[in-house]
Amino acid sequence: MIKWTKPSFIIMFVFLIVFATACSSGGNENIKEPDPNPGQQTDTGKEQGEAPPGEETDPYLGKYDPPIEVTSVRIINDTFKFPEGQTIENNLWSQAIEEKLGIKIKYDWVVSGDQPGGQGEQKMNVSIASGDLPEFTPVNAKQLQQLQEAGELMDLTDVYEKHASPFLKQVLTQDGPDALASATFDGKLMAIPNTGSSMDSAAMIWIRKDWLDKLNIPEPTTMQDILAISEAFTTQDPDENGKADTYGIAMNKDLYGGFADITGFMNAHHAYPKHWIKADDGSLVYGSIQPEMKAGLAVLQDLYKKGQIDKEFGVKDTGKEAELTASGKIGISFGTMSNPLWPLVDTKKNNDSAEWQSYAVGSIDGAPTKLQVGFSTGQYFVVKKDSKHPEALLKMVNLFVETGWGETTTAENYATYFTSGGFERFKFAPFQAWPARKNLDIHLNIAKALETGDASGLNPEETDNLAKVKGHLDGVNNDALEWAYAQVFGPTGSFKVINQYVNDGQLLMPGFYGAPTETMIDKDSNLQKREVETFTKIIMGDPIDNFDKFVEDWKKLGGDQITKEVNDWAVNR
Repeated sequence: MIKWTKPSFIIMFVFLIVFATACSSGGNENIKEPDPNPGQQTDTGKEQGEAPPGEETDPYLGKYDPPIEVTSVRIINDTFKFPEGQTIENNLWSQAIEEKLGIKIKYDWVVSGDQPGGQGEQKMNVSIASGDLPEFTPVNAKQLQQLQEAGELMDLTDVYEKHASPFLKQVLTQDGPDALASATFDGKLMAIPNTGSSMDSAAMIWIRKDWLDKLNIPEPTTMQDILAISEAFTTQDPDENGKADTYGIAMNKDLYGGFADITGFMNAHHAYPKHWIKADDGSLVYGSIQPEMKAGLAVLQDLYKKGQIDKEFGVKDTGKEAELTASGKIGISFGTMSNPLWPLVDTKKNNDSAEWQSYAVGSIDGAPTKLQVGFSTGQYFVVKKDSKHPEALLKMVNLFVETGWGETTTAENYATYFTSGGFERFKFAPFQAWPARKNLDIHLNIAKALETGDASGLNPEETDNLAKVKGHLDGVNNDALEWAYAQVFGPTGSFKVINQYVNDGQLLMPGFYGAPTETMIDKDSNLQKREVETFTKIIMGDPIDNFDKFVEDWKKLGGDQITKEVNDWAVNR
């Protein structure tokens, strides 16, 4: 399922964490709500430990009888839309949780505004400061640390071992050990992470394949090939309008983001902007101040000087650069697997003969490339230390993952509880976790089904996406969105590149994934602003040695202290 909304850096970032979680199944809004039946449940049994002698109960999805009530809070946003008669307090997910698990959820408060520093975060900070917390609370990394240090949280180590289903344990570790590690303090698990996918954020190269074919240029295998293609797209009139009005490489004024950013370009030069990486001595260092960044900036400066980068990129945000790309004036973009869904699909809508193809990022010197990926867990669920039923949290997360991707889910269930009738129903569930390999597995299983002709083993989400991909491949209709799905999940889609990265061990996780340090909170905003301003000016022609002055200032203005705090965290985690 695909969730996509246009453009802002924040929305794009959120999309990369939960990508493909909302592709509509086109269900009838009057559909009867099916029984999710996620696992064998004992509706009349007590919670484990309270059952009569000899009665078997399910520690993962067993129903409380009599029902229990738990308290929580919700932070939502303007994209929450409900079928008639449903609300955040009373909807199909709250009903399923009560009917299947015997858990009634009461919200102490509901606030709209989930952006960083928004109304939700502010309200949560007030609740934390006053000690007025519900039993189960969604928090960010900094809030988790504050509550842990204040001694407000319950140790969930034993509860997790006993009540997290085997499938949930698999989901929470698909992206590696860091998600659970980030919720662990002094060997104790103090929260359940709402996991996402790091691999989905890996950079790749998108190229106008129709332009390659028109100019008789072979597909690229190295970064040197990309630079040659950029020159050809700028100088050889690939749109055949007789004007010098095309550019090789897309870039946006913020430099970093899901579309038209410089991250993949820098990774090709073994540079890792805004990423904490291990130095040769094992310490953590900030990637943006390493010598490799200077080398990459020098190449971008040369491309800009030669007219291969839009001269006005410095004042164009992601949306504006996307408009230029969609109009057919740019042939290369360093981006992510999701770019066909936006904005490249708009190129296809404007020009049906336009074709974009994804390629792996090769290095500038032939050495293996590492592609930096973000830490995919941004939310945690904590339990107040005096909660009577901490295991209820695990049961609700078990229900979510089982309904979405477990062995007992069905196509009807999936449509009803995740997306149908134009509603992103998965958002209604208060406690979630997402499989990191979900989208990669969709691609692999679709490719296998297309090869063998056997789609019987696909889960509901895979079946839905197969229909879209096959619709494009079979040429049933001229649908740009089906083209976009095929460019993501199809046999030659962007997840073919992701699969290569995964199999070859090319993904580089961040070395630091803790809560913002004290100096980060105070100084990092200014340091990041300086970074973007300095790098932009260098690309547009300032002396390349200004990079050295930036590094010197970065260290003096808080960078050295941040580096110390990051390494202290690494030693003590």
